[in-house]
Amino acid sequence: MVLETSPGTLHLQEVPPPRPDAGQILFKVLACGVCRTDLHLIDGEIPAPKLPVIPGHQIVGEVLECGQSVKGFSPGDRVGIPWLGHTCGHCSYCKSGRENLCDEIAFTGVHLPGGYCEYSVADADYCFALPVQESPEALAPLLCAGLIGYRSYRMTGPAHRIGFYGFGAAAHILTQVAVPQGREIYAFTRPGDLATQKFATQCGAVWAGDSNHSSPQALDAAIIFAPVGDLVPQALRTVVKGGRVVCAGIHMSPIPSFPYDILWEERSIQSVANLTREDGRNFFQVLREIPIRTQHRVYPLEAANEALADLKAGRFQGSAVLKPV
Repeated sequence: MVLETSPGTLHLQEVPPPRPDAGQILFKVLACGVCRTDLHLIDGEIPAPKLPVIPGHQIVGEVLECGQSVKGFSPGDRVGIPWLGHTCGHCSYCKSGRENLCDEIAFTGVHLPGGYCEYSVADADYCFALPVQESPEALAPLLCAGLIGYRSYRMTGPAHRIGFYGFGAAAHILTQVAVPQGREIYAFTRPGDLATQKFATQCGAVWAGDSNHSSPQALDAAIIFAPVGDLVPQALRTVVKGGRVVCAGIHMSPIPSFPYDILWEERSIQSVANLTREDGRNFFQVLREIPIRTQHRVYPLEAANEALADLKAGRFQGSAVLKPV
């Protein structure tokens, strides 16, 4: 499924099968999660530096062939391909453990071929080994919603009461991580979305309600997963002195002006940009100790536009996943 113009829609096309260069793996796509970032790219809300492009960056694949110098993977292995596809390794950010801010960063499904297809290639050094016990459809949402959600969650530090604004792919995964660790999760959804509020409590949230309502408890931190700038002042009003509001999305609508007093007393706003490979290693280590069950709806590859429309309209709980035939 190819994006030729942005904004635009995806079109089913036959393209030549790729070949792996040195350091790359060729893999068969088993499943690919549909991310809100894909939606922002297709809607023209984030720039498309290279067109045409095949989107998709929550990829579960099976290794078919390894290019020269590939270590750690062999044909037949289960592999995860995330948003972070390449970094330079020599800029000040890479050298200081902040490769997520690399000056020459490249993203899967934007600068590099994505997973809305049957076969693709990726730099082996940026891929993760995945278990074969879980279905590819269940694993796919972990490759972005899980990974970047986990980076956002870690930025809340020792917070005990955490608000999640927007309860979708990332929030339902992170709630299952946070609750066993002794945290309390408060879920904020679109006003009147009783189905999602019920889903949040089923995942372990102690409270769920409308995003335009106050929390029943003062929060130590909040994570905004929804791309809605209006939620930033709302979240600031819910956190205690010294509390942090983490903005987890790559794109957000404009943040309205707000009175300084809701930021005062050492409250802070923190954005999250991408992820590091260390985030991935840490996250998958956590999953060895805390089992996660992803809620997902499966669509055939050629129904990618339908899956994106359903995501935009909030027609399902959890994640959408594309599965090639």
